[in-house]
Amino acid sequence: MLTKEEMPACPVATTVQLIGSKWKLLIMRNLLAETQRFGELKKSIPGISQKVLTDSLRSMEEDGIITRKVYAEVPPRVEYSLNELGESMRPIISAMEQWGTAYKNNQQN
Repeated sequence: MLTKEEMPACPVATTVQLIGSKWKLLIMRNLLAETQRFGELKKSIPGISQKVLTDSLRSMEEDGIITRKVYAEVPPRVEYSLNELGESMRPIISAMEQWGTAYKNNQQN
């Protein structure tokens, strides 16, 4: 997790730094709908590699956006979900969805 001194001065830049990658936004989109396992996330995000998914999930966990829950089973089961901070991004992702829908509709006219 970044310290206050390491964060950009601009609040928009801070947000972009935390969730600005294409993959992190798609992971958040999926986790806003439901808790998911690694394999479910991988299948539901076309084009994402295992390495990028792993790195993105680790980064999001370190930044305090998602929670990783490991179940003591054989084989181990790991689930990812948004925590309270991650859930606070819901209105932002929703606004992006609405804007994207409106843009696509305008392009078809």
